[in-house]
Amino acid sequence: MASDGLEPFPALEHVRWLTQPDLDEPVMLVAFEGWNDAGNAATTAVRHLGSTWNAKMFATIDPESFYDFSETRPRVSFDDDNRRVIVWPENNFADAARVARSLDVITMVGVEPQLNWRTFCSQVTGLARIYDVRLVVTLGALLAEVPHTRPVSVFGTAYDDKVVSDLKLMPSRYEGPTGIVGVLHAACHELGLPSASLWAAVPTYIPTAPSPKAALALVRKTAELLHVEVEAGELEIAARSYEEQVDEVVQGDDETAQYVAQLEESFDENTNVFETGPSLIDEVEQFLRDQER
Repeated sequence: MASDGLEPFPALEHVRWLTQPDLDEPVMLVAFEGWNDAGNAATTAVRHLGSTWNAKMFATIDPESFYDFSETRPRVSFDDDNRRVIVWPENNFADAARVARSLDVITMVGVEPQLNWRTFCSQVTGLARIYDVRLVVTLGALLAEVPHTRPVSVFGTAYDDKVVSDLKLMPSRYEGPTGIVGVLHAACHELGLPSASLWAAVPTYIPTAPSPKAALALVRKTAELLHVEVEAGELEIAARSYEEQVDEVVQGDDETAQYVAQLEESFDENTNVFETGPSLIDEVEQFLRDQER
């Protein structure tokens, strides 16, 4: 898509354009900070991919209509000129052209909004339609009963049977409370826009620590899905350091060490189950229900 001017498109009144890049049926990768980003794994993964591909920000969604600022508070910061500025919740789009042969990519990293979810999703899908996006892929991470010492469990789901078949994913049959990711996929489905969701598991016993290991697993799974190679040296180093640090914490607490040993035994006995996905899907569905409670 190319345009001579930088005026907002009529249907996207909340999108603020910086440039309007020329892209050829890109794939859109999306991650939101919040409950579906355990260990910051999903947003870290999309940011890493964007950085690796030299993605440049070209648009953002104005936060004014979508956040309760008493819950998601803006921050005070200082810019490069030492001027005091307010930093608002951001939902930024960046483009990376020709990351591989005949593959352009749009990345979106944002913060789950509190308000007007349907309007918010219409801004995302509207931008996707303008650029003839061929596939929307959301990345997420959840807390699950998995050990940090084993490979990260990652699985993918999709609403559309053709997407399930083409990408070798699992059909989404979940019923219950959902987040912005679920609403976005529903909006994509209504428009006939193919979409898929990738989820990584983060151990429940280290819920607040950033998990570069889970982020690395999401990067690798995304690369596999898109049939591209991605440099991930920094994440690999961070993942090894993460394991070592968690090892130290676990070894210092007998109760936690025993719990991890039980998780390891269960994981090893059910390796095929974790690799194929159903057990982890059960974890996701329970996780979503727990959010409502």
